[in-house]
Amino acid sequence: MIPVEKLVDHVRTYNPNTNVKLITEAYEYGKLMHENQTRHSGEPYFTHPIEVAALLAQQSLDDATIVTALLHDVIEDTKSTYKDVAKHFGVEVAQLVDGVTKLTNIELSSNDAKQAENVRKLLLAMSKDVRVILVKLGDRLHNMRTIKHMRPEKQQQKAHETMDIFAPLAGRMGMQWMREELEDLSFRVLNPEGRNSILRRFLTLRKQTEDVIPQITQDIRDVLVKANIEAEVIGREKKPYSVWRKMQEKGEGFSRLSDIYAFRIITHSEEDIYRVLGAMHHRWKAVPGRFKDYLSQPKSNGYRSVHTTVSGRDGKRVEIQIRTRQMHDVAESGVAAHWSYKDGRRVENPFAVDPFAWLASLTERFGGTDEQDHEEFLEHVKLDMFADQVFCFTPKGEVIQLPRGATPIDFAYAIHTRIGAACVGAKVDGRRVPLWTRLRNGQSIEITTAEGQRPQSSWADIAVTGRAKSAIRRALREEHREGFVRLGQELARVALEHVGKKPTDKALTTASKKLGLKNKAALLARLGSAEMTGSDLVGALYPELLMESKTDVDLPAAEILGLNPGQFAQPGQCCQPLPGERIVGIATRGKGVVFHTIHCEKLALYEDQTNRWMDLHWTKGRSDPVNNVTIQITIVNDAGVLGRICTLIGEQNANIADMQFTERKPDFYRMMIEIQVRDVEHLHHVITAVEADSDVADVKRTRARIVNTMSQSSKG
Repeated sequence: MIPVEKLVDHVRTYNPNTNVKLITEAYEYGKLMHENQTRHSGEPYFTHPIEVAALLAQQSLDDATIVTALLHDVIEDTKSTYKDVAKHFGVEVAQLVDGVTKLTNIELSSNDAKQAENVRKLLLAMSKDVRVILVKLGDRLHNMRTIKHMRPEKQQQKAHETMDIFAPLAGRMGMQWMREELEDLSFRVLNPEGRNSILRRFLTLRKQTEDVIPQITQDIRDVLVKANIEAEVIGREKKPYSVWRKMQEKGEGFSRLSDIYAFRIITHSEEDIYRVLGAMHHRWKAVPGRFKDYLSQPKSNGYRSVHTTVSGRDGKRVEIQIRTRQMHDVAESGVAAHWSYKDGRRVENPFAVDPFAWLASLTERFGGTDEQDHEEFLEHVKLDMFADQVFCFTPKGEVIQLPRGATPIDFAYAIHTRIGAACVGAKVDGRRVPLWTRLRNGQSIEITTAEGQRPQSSWADIAVTGRAKSAIRRALREEHREGFVRLGQELARVALEHVGKKPTDKALTTASKKLGLKNKAALLARLGSAEMTGSDLVGALYPELLMESKTDVDLPAAEILGLNPGQFAQPGQCCQPLPGERIVGIATRGKGVVFHTIHCEKLALYEDQTNRWMDLHWTKGRSDPVNNVTIQITIVNDAGVLGRICTLIGEQNANIADMQFTERKPDFYRMMIEIQVRDVEHLHHVITAVEADSDVADVKRTRARIVNTMSQSSKG
């Protein structure tokens, strides 16, 4: 347990005028209140508040925040009351402790309707005093560091909650170091094998190249000395989750990532930033498309820096971030910089963004939101917390701020819902582009509209903003509501009969209320439009039956939505579509429909036959592992490697249906393996597990099917 003297000494390093008596009394009061209480680990409970206080002291925060950290659980977990805290430590501290207590009691791991309302409460509590969330983030970080002592199911719940809410919130508040650690701690719980595969790759890389960070750091320092620039250089490996996320986003293997290492150069002035940039590009080749200037276009959380990626020592790509000391403080501490002290005084950092402005705009924006539209609220909040921003211009020069990855459809809906609904085309910088085009910073967008145009169902997959998605879904629900209700009635019947129940009017009305929907018709419409699953319905009415059931209550296998009555569908053998992928159907002369992935090359054959195209979707929910897909693997030619790869695939609950060697070399084999998986996510888990093996040179999905050479030769 950290002694109070050590905590006070640390606070004194940045605030010599600290109220030692107040912190000491809070320490003794908290210790007394939590006496005889223990944590899951068996340690005295008060070790937790002390660690939270120490975490916040590392951010150079004010006395009130440190005292609140020491007392943040006394109202909830002890006999102490709000009045007691106010009497001993003042109204300011009592209000902060009460705010943290209310945040702790908010249940964030719940259905969308309840979660949306609770996230609203969280944001409103933050808007009153942001220090409340700083203490709560410190509390969550220490709990995640010690999560191994919790029950497995509790670990999963807390990790999901942290990944969905608290980690992005820390990032949105500018506390990037905390966001990265929260994500990585959650990643360790949610996908331990994925995290271990990244760590194994790092270990292999170090064995092959030794520790390159000190080498590259010295290379950069030599360049700075030669250019007569004084600056600090810091090098590090990216966190495992950060690397994993890059692999997901780019669809690339570990070895092809360009920013596994990150180097920060801290300069004395803004002018030196561009001098350093010039020196780096003069010494090494810059990687095209990897330059970002967050000085001229700061992120919405106040982040300022210049990023570039260069081909450095031995051709290794390294990311370099260049910024001043004040910019670095904001990049590391974010909103905490508003309460930071130095030499006994509050530090005024000109680059820090006022967090109250963001919170005020967010709470004001959703203050009057229809409470039934929980999905829109959650998507807005999560995107607002997660996303980097792009700034695009209207033809009149107005700036529209959108999340990274936004499309012209998002741009149109950001201007006005009416513009989005009537959109028929877009021009980017004067050139006609498809509506799925990803927008970039600084582009000028012109939207073409037409009377009578209605939102298309494919738009919901193209759009990324909550505003656009929810508007499109509402329009589609209204247009197809009657059909969705009929389909929803059938899905409700199947789901409830699966657990021995009937879809009575009373049951459906009760379920709609529990799920926060207006009425039975709204519930059935969501079921029919695949925005809700049968398990959601059963879970609302009979949660105990859902827990007891070992199988999902939805249809036993993934099915296709969008077919006409009497039609049947089969997958195209050319692209082997999987549940979770965007699909398009091509109607045949009979009643059959062959469906393909949206990127299948064979669709080009039907470009002039658009009357045969059908917009199809997979139903949501579990599917049986009966979907065949082919992967191509290149492995080292060594004893035991093939057997190990087959075992890895089996451990991921995938079945090997066929196998064929396509190349046999002295040093490696290349082969195609046909496996059976549930969906595209299951396939990704298999590929990741195989790719993590040190004797696998390459693994990727291929659209080519295995040909049975024996049967062909017999025909000849």
